[in-house]
Amino acid sequence: MARAAQKTTDSKGSAKIPNAPTASKEDLLRYYREMVLIRRFEERAGQLYGMGLIGGFCHLYIGQEAVAVGVQESVKQGHDKIITGYRDHGHMLAAGMDPKEVMAELTGRSGGSSKGKGGSMHMFDVPTGFYGGHGIVGAQVALGTGLAFAGKYRGDDSVAFIYFGDGASNQGQVYESFNMAQLWKLPAIYIIENNQYAMGTSIERSSSTTELYMRGSSFGIPGEQVDGMDVLAVKDAVERAVKRAREGGGPFILEVKTYRYRGHSMSDPAKYRSKDEVDEVKKTRDPIDHVKMLLEQAKATEDELKAIDAEIKQIVAEAVQFAQESPEPDPSELYTDVYVETPVLENAQ
Repeated sequence: MARAAQKTTDSKGSAKIPNAPTASKEDLLRYYREMVLIRRFEERAGQLYGMGLIGGFCHLYIGQEAVAVGVQESVKQGHDKIITGYRDHGHMLAAGMDPKEVMAELTGRSGGSSKGKGGSMHMFDVPTGFYGGHGIVGAQVALGTGLAFAGKYRGDDSVAFIYFGDGASNQGQVYESFNMAQLWKLPAIYIIENNQYAMGTSIERSSSTTELYMRGSSFGIPGEQVDGMDVLAVKDAVERAVKRAREGGGPFILEVKTYRYRGHSMSDPAKYRSKDEVDEVKKTRDPIDHVKMLLEQAKATEDELKAIDAEIKQIVAEAVQFAQESPEPDPSELYTDVYVETPVLENAQ
């Protein structure tokens, strides 16, 4: 069931929501920093792609930053598991991956987290619990369900955070995964990042039912719809879902309503929506502007925000420099990391 709250007004006539989640100034500054890092990193990645320094496909996360940042607040780094599709750079950075290694991977350099062999859509970082970027639409849902199964099998109290989009929500393997997750009460949080256009078709034209949080109802999986442009709303909803999962309550579906500012990928001119529509979202619902407004209410100073902006600018610049200075992988790397190498037991029968 979706949670909804009635809006009221404060003494100044500004709209507010009763019982809306709040955060300290310190927390808001952290969310602001993480979201600005993702946006500035993605903007620079777009530039490098245009210069021919990033090959293959490149799907930017600009506009959706509040989702990954809000979810990450409930993740036990290195213990829980995170898996997503090919729009994955934001999730990597939110998970704590080194921006230098991410940028080097995007540019196919040996200093990348996957030695330059994964690229934009297929990089891993097991120490932070990030199990990929996956290029096959919806494939990560079945894989993520397997990660949740592994956690329950081992009894290690871990939760699998499984991201996919509104387009992938129509894939058959998603429902096979839902069935298994509910049957075995797996600690799986399915996060549907509904940016409303999938690859280029509006959800109204591609889905017979557009309330995606209800897609697990036939399996008995509860769900909730969340404002994905509000990092506090995302954080609050995920905290409740994760608490339920860690206590053995089984899977949960979160439909996070968000919006991507760029095309589906760098090769998409996004002519299926108007410029006015995109500009209206940027003007009225931008997730970073929302946090800045909350910081203003929390008495954060302009100097504090400028310091963060300057720090992020430097981090991104250093990531680009590191990527450009890292060598390309040696051709011999074509034959490594194909299979898992295990030691041979001398007395194995």
